[in-house]
Amino acid sequence: MAYKERHNRFTELWLKFVSWRVRHIKEKNFVIILALVVGVICGFAAQLLKFLIHTISHLLTSNLSLTNANYLYLVYPMVGIILVTLFVRFVAKDNISHGVTRVLYAISRRKSRLKKRNMYSSLIASSVTIGFGGSVGAEGPIVFTGAAIGSNIGQAFRLSPRILMLLVGCGAAAGIAGIFRAPIAGMLFTLEVLMIDLTGTTVMPLLISSITGATVAYVLEGYNAEFFFAQSEPFSVNKIPYTALLGIVCGFASLYFTRAMFMMESMFSKIERKWVKIVTGGVILALLIFLFPPLYGEGYGAINTLLEGDYSKVLEGTFFYVDRDNVWFIAAFIGAVILMKVFATSATNGAGGVGGTFAPSLFMGALVGFLFAFLLNNIFEGGVGISNKNFSLMGMAGVMSGVMHAPLMAIFLTAEMTGGYDLFLPLLIVSTLSYMTIRIFEPYSIYTMRLAKQGDLLTHEKDKAVLTLLKIDNVIERDFKTVSPKMNLKEVVDIIATSNRNLFPVTDEEGQLVGVVLLDDIRNIMFRPDLYKKMHVTRFMSMPPARIDINMPMEEVMRIFDKTNAWNLPVVDNGKYVGFVSKSKIFNSYRRVLRHYCDD
Repeated sequence: MAYKERHNRFTELWLKFVSWRVRHIKEKNFVIILALVVGVICGFAAQLLKFLIHTISHLLTSNLSLTNANYLYLVYPMVGIILVTLFVRFVAKDNISHGVTRVLYAISRRKSRLKKRNMYSSLIASSVTIGFGGSVGAEGPIVFTGAAIGSNIGQAFRLSPRILMLLVGCGAAAGIAGIFRAPIAGMLFTLEVLMIDLTGTTVMPLLISSITGATVAYVLEGYNAEFFFAQSEPFSVNKIPYTALLGIVCGFASLYFTRAMFMMESMFSKIERKWVKIVTGGVILALLIFLFPPLYGEGYGAINTLLEGDYSKVLEGTFFYVDRDNVWFIAAFIGAVILMKVFATSATNGAGGVGGTFAPSLFMGALVGFLFAFLLNNIFEGGVGISNKNFSLMGMAGVMSGVMHAPLMAIFLTAEMTGGYDLFLPLLIVSTLSYMTIRIFEPYSIYTMRLAKQGDLLTHEKDKAVLTLLKIDNVIERDFKTVSPKMNLKEVVDIIATSNRNLFPVTDEEGQLVGVVLLDDIRNIMFRPDLYKKMHVTRFMSMPPARIDINMPMEEVMRIFDKTNAWNLPVVDNGKYVGFVSKSKIFNSYRRVLRHYCDD
């Protein structure tokens, strides 16, 4: 009882503070303050996640052999997945996989509201997953964590969904900026991936959160780039054709990554028993890491190895270490790692691990860029004179651009986390061509594809965005009086006398919609008492021009209205009558949401 009283007292005091804030601090100024707070908290959260991952990974792998295969790689991934599965089931009690997709869904369908437990659940689960070898990245989980922090801070101050959406973007931006020390990329992430509009209201909070998150990282880690890169070979204009070709290659590599990922997701979704998923994914992951140790964890060690130019190190800890001087064997090994990376990533998530696809796309891009340059330099006699290190860096931007459908973010993220600003022009070329290539085959990114198929994706297009924010439940009118097929005209007239509608759904005993009765269709007979007992509903009812399923996205609903030219259409749930939706109701709701959504 004492706890309940203290809780009630605290709630009362908090509401008084919220009320005081509304009276004394303007909303725009308050959002700036909250953006700063969110940036600081998310910056520390990003550092905590990196610390946990590196600590666990170091404890498990610091004593492993570099010259021979390590059989512990067959054990670690399975242990990590089991621990994460137990944590998710008994502690988190929520689906925390595909963090970025879940943030997009919260923006589109949950008014940017995320649960309190999401502020820590993904952080803990992903650190265990990656520390024990899960072949995924920490960036998706930190986006989910940061978005949840921003959302819950906004909810605590009873802010509107429009401001919650902005704070979700601030949290995500600060998380990316904090984990990569890349403030510009953090802000661009919210614009290109989360698709939050850059307006006068959003630009300053997003910048403040990104800069603050990165500043926390710089204070705690120092002013060094995430990856060590020293450009020893300057880029020259005559290398542009090779750069353009790499962009196209990265586009197809991104397409392979996306298609293979969804193929594996589909396979795991068909496995109903949880323990079968754990065993299947765990065995696939363990075998792949045992054969190809660069697949362990985020793979940042392999990226640094390629950027430093000492590519023979990628064979450390494998059966193939004795062949480290054979350039063609190295090329074959790296090619196999590129092909297997997507299977290791999808097996990790499919088995129950928690992680993102940022790091896998960077990892795959670095290897694709390196292999592209390595083959050209060794196939042609005397080589073509392109830098393996430079092309590794370009490949990182290229594959990330294609997988995420975010060329600007890929360019600035690669430049910020490596310090490779001298390669800005080739980064632009590779990222743009990669994005253009994959767009021919895939209109959506790896994050948005799931939501786009369900009609839950919020985009920069205002019409589509507003229709996505609208829910069909909110526009259904349920005050129509129903009639049954067996009713006679007299009974229908009695119902009409007590209704203010001119439309009456016809339903059977099980509630299934079988037709409609229009007042205009019976106006000429409803005042003829001699027909009251003779005429039944089955004689004068008609079929509606179309039916709206209650789970149908609003964009599809509007297409049906346009196609049928109807003003009212019935809504059904598995054939059972629910209500009617009208154009006027949709237009009123559309205008209300548009004003709210676009209010600067």
